[in-house]
Order: sequence, then C-alpha cells, then structure tokens
Amino acid sequence: MNIFKSYYLCAGLALALASCGTQKMVSTSVENIDKMPVKTTKIAEKDLKRWSHLDLGKDTIPGMSVDKAYAELLKGKKGTKVVVGVVDSGVDIDHEDLKPAIWTNPKEIAGNGKDDDKNGYIDDIHGWNFLGDAEYENMEYVRILKKGDDGSATYRKAKAEYDKEMQEANQGKMQVDFIMAGDKAISDHLKKKNYTLDDVKKIETTDQTLLQYKGMMMQVLTQVGSKEEFDKEIVGYKDHVYGQVNYHLNLQFDGRKVVGDNPDDLNDKKYGNNNVIGPVKKGAKHGTHVAGIIAQTQNNNKGGDGVASNNVQIMAVRAVPDGDEYDKDIALGIRYAVDNGAKVINGSFGKYFSTHKDWVHDAIKYAASKDVLVIFAAGNESYDLDTMNKYPTDSYDGQPEISNNVLIIGATSPNYGAGMVAGFSNYGKTSVDIFAPGDKIYATTPSNTYEYQQGTSMASPNVAGVAALIRSYYPKLSAAQVKQIIMESGTPLTTKVTVGETQETKAFNEVSKSGKIVNAYNALLMAEKMAKK
Repeated sequence: MNIFKSYYLCAGLALALASCGTQKMVSTSVENIDKMPVKTTKIAEKDLKRWSHLDLGKDTIPGMSVDKAYAELLKGKKGTKVVVGVVDSGVDIDHEDLKPAIWTNPKEIAGNGKDDDKNGYIDDIHGWNFLGDAEYENMEYVRILKKGDDGSATYRKAKAEYDKEMQEANQGKMQVDFIMAGDKAISDHLKKKNYTLDDVKKIETTDQTLLQYKGMMMQVLTQVGSKEEFDKEIVGYKDHVYGQVNYHLNLQFDGRKVVGDNPDDLNDKKYGNNNVIGPVKKGAKHGTHVAGIIAQTQNNNKGGDGVASNNVQIMAVRAVPDGDEYDKDIALGIRYAVDNGAKVINGSFGKYFSTHKDWVHDAIKYAASKDVLVIFAAGNESYDLDTMNKYPTDSYDGQPEISNNVLIIGATSPNYGAGMVAGFSNYGKTSVDIFAPGDKIYATTPSNTYEYQQGTSMASPNVAGVAALIRSYYPKLSAAQVKQIIMESGTPLTTKVTVGETQETKAFNEVSKSGKIVNAYNALLMAEKMAKK
C-alpha cells in the first residue's frame, strides 16, 4: 500500500492550491494544443473542486473534458448500469453522495446468514471484506524479513529497504514529536490553542527553547496559512509516521492474526466478512474517496461530481489495509469482482515487493477471459517504472504484457505546462499507459464529508469512470477495445514537463506509452465510431 505514500512537509505541512488563471484562448485543434498559453492566476475554488472534468481547450486546465462529453454527446442518451469493482481499503456505503450508486447483490438475501447465491461468501450484499477486522499491516519487505534469511537477493533487498525506511521513520517521529511539542509550548504560553501567526510573532521571551519553537511555528504557519490548517495537517503527518513505526515496519506486529487465514495458501478462502466499510469507518477513507471520484452524485450541490455517477454501481471489495496488501487478497478480490458482475475494476494500491505475484497475474488473466477491464494506479514515488517493478502490473522486467485488459495510470496536476505531471507520480515510456488528473481531487470521505486528496490513486478512478461511461453507452465493446479507445483518444501533448525525484525535463509524450491525457469526450466519439463497425 505504499503506493498511497503520504505527502507531509515538516516545515510546511502545506497542500497549496494550484496557481493557474486565464489568458486569451487560441485554437484548440490537436496541432495547436501545445501552443496554448500557460495560466498564471489561481483557479477559483468552484473550478478546483471539479477541475478534472474541465477541458484544456475551453478552460486551459488539463482535465478530461467530462463536462463537454455530457453536454455535447450524452445529453438525452440513456446508458446501461455498469458495475465497477473498487478493490481498496473499504467504502462508506452509507455516504449521502454514494448511496444511490452502491451495488446490491441481487441474488443474496440480507442478514439470513446463508450463502444464497452459492458464490462462497455469506451475506455479501454490497461486496466482500477480505481483511475481516484487520486494520494495519506490515510492509511486504518486512514480512519477507520475518520469514528469515534464506540467502536470496530478495531478502537482501528487503533488508536494505527496511533499514532505509526505518531510519527515515525514526527521524520522522522525532520531527513530528518536536513539532507537536512546539505547538503545545506556544499554546500554553499564549493560553489558547487556536493562535495566529501574528500571535506567535508577538511572543517575547528569553526562554531559548520557546524561541526555537517560535521560529519553527512562524515558518509553519507562514506556509500553511492558518492554525486550523496546521491542526489538520499535523494529525495526518503524525498518523503517517506513527503508522510506520508501530505497524508498517514493526517486526513484532502481526496484523494478519485477527483475520485467521493462511495468507500463503490461495486455497484457504473461507475468511473475511461482509462489512465492506471495515471495522473503523475512518479506515475506509481512501476507498471512499476513490469510489466518489467514479460515482458521487452529480449536480446535487454536495461535494464533487462523479465521472459516471448515473451509470455505475460500486461494488466494494475491501482488500487493502493500512500497510502493504497481501497478493492473496488482491487475487481473490479481483476474482470476486469478476464473478459477481463487475465490468471495470479499479485498483488504487501497489507495492515494490511481491511474494505471490503469479496469483495476481492469474487473476488479471481470469478477468481478461471474462471481458473485464482492470485499471491500476502507477504509484507515488516519482519512479521511472521502466527501470523497476511495481506490483501489480501487467508486465514485469520489460516482458510482453500478459493480457490486453489492463491500464496503468499516472497522475497529472491542474497546472498545464511544465508542472503538469504531478510531482509524486511514477512514469515510464513503456510501463505507464496514460495519464489522468490525480492531484488536488475533491471527493467523498467517510461520514458524509469531502476532501481534496492526491495520488495516482485518484487518477486511476478518474479513468475507471471514463471506462464505465464507454461500457455503459457502448456495452458491446470489449474490455480490450475500451483500453484501446482510452489510450488512442487521449489528448496528445509534447509539452516539456518535469518528472522524477530529480525533476528531470522530458517531453510529455515520453513519460507514458500513449503520451496522452485521458479525454472522455474524445473517447466517446471514438467508441461511437468503433461500435458502428
């Protein structure tokens, strides 16, 4: 699950909004699209909340032209419902903005304690929870270490990764503890918790420790903007760091014990439960956000708008803990979604070690045999995936793709121009298929709340939404054809962008296989033509 890597800046803790603005438009034909002026002023909040639906030509914001598709192509048309399997951390199926789009198993009788449809899962009304009551997990490389030194290169690589990450986690813990101590000291001195930057500036003291805290908090509040925003960010930072130390990297922690199965036995299938939210609702935050990007209700003045909310049903498959997922859960989760009617599966998860990748590959090939499109996030480490393996995907070590039903998605930001590729996004000329909006995406979070989140985890469901639209209005097109449409119909760009940890400059058409950004309008036009052949 380190594909969900958190982004907290100890000196800033800031998630700044995009700096964009308006200039005179030019022609938006494909041959001129790269000559458009870059915006320089801030996006209005109402537009930022749905920037992924906007159009590069009309708005000079590199969205997916979803609004244009609805206004010009889909108005008055009626599609069929498409089931989208969301394999993730859990989904708040009671959320006000998701309820209308939650899949219900038509063959199962709720609450009778029986497996009415004989699919092996009792009372799976809205999906299945392969994690049971588990919340936290080790990273995969930690689980490899716990099995002992077998002399393999994999063990040595896992040990090196553990040593590096443990050192960083301990430093992070010291950092967050210092920041929190500084906040408390300032609050105690001022005798109020919700202090301002001006309050801090006015502190006069000879206490050297307090002066140190004063300097730190002045820097933090200057970057964050308010104490209220700091309070939100520091909680996330603390949860991230303490999660690493206490669970992800803890060699003594056994997150699987509560599940009760053998994670190294694919045939041990009788585990988990039907609570697709999970044991703690806040643990479903990631999955709820992902589901919202695809399916949150449109035009209801709540939150954002789902890409395909009127045309989808979300099947919740809980298989991704706070830590690294097990290959077994992912393989069985994909198979569950396929067997119960999903035509699109979104997988916003991943890792860089895998002990049973063949199980997941077999599940992907099974999905292909049943005409199901599988969409995976590319990952958030700023890596060139042409030089390393990220799991799962459809090709390892530069080998041919195992099937024609998988899309790997990188993330873009709303900043058209050099900063268009989100700074965290993995990329790869042969390993990433296409890019889509994944930075500052506004969508549902548990308990009827909404938040901006970022990651290729957000880009992937944007594409799943477009795929669902295609499959809804053109149901005779195959998964392979939908993949082809999405890749070929995207907006082609050659704009110079910065990518990777070193902020290397590359042409946009060199950071993915297609060299494009997903475009819903173009995709539906192409689907119409393909469907008529």
